[in-house]
Amino acid sequence: MSENRLRHETSPYLLQHQDNPVHWWAWGPDALAEAKRSGKPILLSVGYAACHWCHVMAHESFEDAGTASVMNELFVNIKVDREERPDIDAIYMGALHRLGQQGGWPMTMFLDCDARPFWGGTYFPKTSGWGRPAFVDVLHRVAEIFQSEPEKVSINAKALVGALSESDEKSHAADVTDALLRELTARMARAIDPVHGGIAGAPKFPQWTFFWLLWRGAIRYRNEAAKSAVITTLEHMCQGGIYDHLGGGFARYSVDERWLVPHFEKMLYDNALLVDLMTEVWRETKNPLLKARIAETIGWLEREMIAEGGGFAASLDADSEGKEGKFYVWSAAEISSVLGQDDAAVFSRTYGVTPAGNFEGRTILNRLESQELLAPDDEARLGLMRQKLLEARTQRIRPGWDDKVLADWNGLTIAALARAGRVFDHAHWVTLADEAFTFVAEKMTVGDRLVHSYRNGRGQAPATASDYANMIWAALRLFQVTSAPKYLNAARRWTEVLDTHYWLEPRGGYATTADDTSDVIVRLRSGTDDATPSANAMMVSNLASLALLTGERSYLERAEETLASFRAGLARNLLGHTGLLAASLDLLAPQLIVVVGDDGGPANLTRQVTALSLPGALEFFLKSSIAAIGPPALAGKTAVQEKPTAYICNGPQCSAPTTDAGLLTAILVEQRSTA
Repeated sequence: MSENRLRHETSPYLLQHQDNPVHWWAWGPDALAEAKRSGKPILLSVGYAACHWCHVMAHESFEDAGTASVMNELFVNIKVDREERPDIDAIYMGALHRLGQQGGWPMTMFLDCDARPFWGGTYFPKTSGWGRPAFVDVLHRVAEIFQSEPEKVSINAKALVGALSESDEKSHAADVTDALLRELTARMARAIDPVHGGIAGAPKFPQWTFFWLLWRGAIRYRNEAAKSAVITTLEHMCQGGIYDHLGGGFARYSVDERWLVPHFEKMLYDNALLVDLMTEVWRETKNPLLKARIAETIGWLEREMIAEGGGFAASLDADSEGKEGKFYVWSAAEISSVLGQDDAAVFSRTYGVTPAGNFEGRTILNRLESQELLAPDDEARLGLMRQKLLEARTQRIRPGWDDKVLADWNGLTIAALARAGRVFDHAHWVTLADEAFTFVAEKMTVGDRLVHSYRNGRGQAPATASDYANMIWAALRLFQVTSAPKYLNAARRWTEVLDTHYWLEPRGGYATTADDTSDVIVRLRSGTDDATPSANAMMVSNLASLALLTGERSYLERAEETLASFRAGLARNLLGHTGLLAASLDLLAPQLIVVVGDDGGPANLTRQVTALSLPGALEFFLKSSIAAIGPPALAGKTAVQEKPTAYICNGPQCSAPTTDAGLLTAILVEQRSTA
């Protein structure tokens, strides 16, 4: 007897659908076997817990008995959490793109009995609207075509799978050079909205890889326009409604060009990457606004996003009580009732609160009228007001919390916390990073292999290449901060797993899925970035770092092979590969800085290093020499005449050790840029 089987799952998104009258299956061999047994096509529905339009379609159609009856009669219905199975999502989203559709979530795909896609779309309304047909009409039409035109369906499915399997031939058409990246940096800077920041137009997304490349280009090529474009973007985001001014943390994107009206869900990866970028930009600017937002966002991560055992949870929903943004917006009367008339007047002037509001009659708090903080006393007073409002907000019904722990997103978060902890001399942030790292390394590991997702004591889903790549990045960041060998050992061990199970011969590059992941119809590989950097981009940077640390040429060769395998794609679309291009700078200009014996005294060489943006550099601060026990890049470096001493290397070439703070700064400024 058919039934809804999702109650056996751990994903909060799948559990949201456990009471639907739809006879949902989770993705897996049992569901695929049922499709073959029944001869019915598969209806694949992909979404995630914080997705507003996923909730809309669920309420309209999946909770409706009439619609569910049609789905159950005509299809084997499979529900997938795209965050739990990003590999499955990537395959069918790729198919949807090849059907000429923009894509997005919810994603609704129709597959044959072999799980091959033949048609699909995104959100379908219960009744026709939004320029889209009614969902039930779509169901009847697709099922009719599947039964009456099997040859047509088979041709479509075969063509789509073939298109997904197409490989880029290696090409020398787009060698990555300083000349190419210098010109691209200038072009990217011109694409930025000069008033509000972000890529001109709406909606606006953080797009970390774009701005990471732009910042790296700004530093390397001394491009002040590019530097200004990144700073303007971050300042407006930090003051906009996309930022939660009471609780900290950034929403996923802004629907307008001013960063005022967010799509209210908060994703772990966005906040991790923004903390990382803001930390690097702060090193150059010392902007107190960025410093404040970094601390507040990390405060939010610690207060609201730590799941079981120290891992970080995936997301907070956009909706509460069935309404998008309800948890976050305020009326002028509510502000006054919490703060009192005098404080409410001050707060409202600062945060744009008006009786009419700026979002459906209520106000999204923002400080877009100024990109600068007020005087310290004024900011302290506002801080007390924000605390009162935050406490009042805790009485509201909270948005849904997706508390599954994802290895790849945790890797990004660990790396950001480790770097911020070092730069701001905040040991507790490093402790948070270490606790999350330990959770992933211990609880999300089976043998020498990671799992992708963990919740309620269960590891779910095979690891993707991004799980390994991002955790390697995290391990290398923690190794830089602590010099503890366990982190370097982990980075090397996980790289070996990637090379064994994910490397593609003869194409080159890392596949999204391992060679023993049995439930995918095709092994994709990607050099393009989504909201997060691609695994191949991360691995170019990681491999360059491992080569620099260990002196083992095999790492360098693998990094070069990875980059070369995407040359054809780079030639077609440079801006689709900003993560790879940013990582390529670690091959063009690998930089290593080692400070030995700095006790924070008058020389304070550590402060000289952290006072400059050195994107991509490996930075080590050793209390004393580690002699021959460490990796070759660190071994034997000692304090000269018992004074704090800095060693600066650009690839295999190192400057003479220096104990002079002024000279150290001059060398770093010279080496980080090229004329």
